[in-house]
Amino acid sequence: MAQLDKSAPATPSVNDPADDPTIGKLAVDVSRNVSLLVRKEIELAKSELKFSVRVGVMGVVLFAAAAFIGVLAIIMLSVAIAYLIHLTGLNLAWCYLIVFAFYLLVAGLLGFLGYRSINKAGPPKRAIAEAKKTQAVLKDRKG
Repeated sequence: MAQLDKSAPATPSVNDPADDPTIGKLAVDVSRNVSLLVRKEIELAKSELKFSVRVGVMGVVLFAAAAFIGVLAIIMLSVAIAYLIHLTGLNLAWCYLIVFAFYLLVAGLLGFLGYRSINKAGPPKRAIAEAKKTQAVLKDRKG
């Protein structure tokens, strides 16, 4: 026959009130756990930001390299256009001057379009009107 373990109590024990944690201990545990959770969330945010910044910087560097190569391509295209014009029999110096004048014309046109676009924007009229109404209402309440 099977032997009974005499060290274990025959009836299940009821939780001893002395073993139960107090409200104070529970509050301390909650405070500690919340503090740990906040610290870990901050660490997570820092690591995600570091990764995002690293990726962003790499993107900026790649865009800068692309822009630099684009400028070099424009320079080479300008030389090619000047030599193409030179094939008509015009002196090479005049050909470069024609390409230069074309770029000045394009820059002036883009500058004019940008200036016109900025002038269309104007001040935020509705926001200013609402601010003036709010100011008037506040003055009336004071007075």
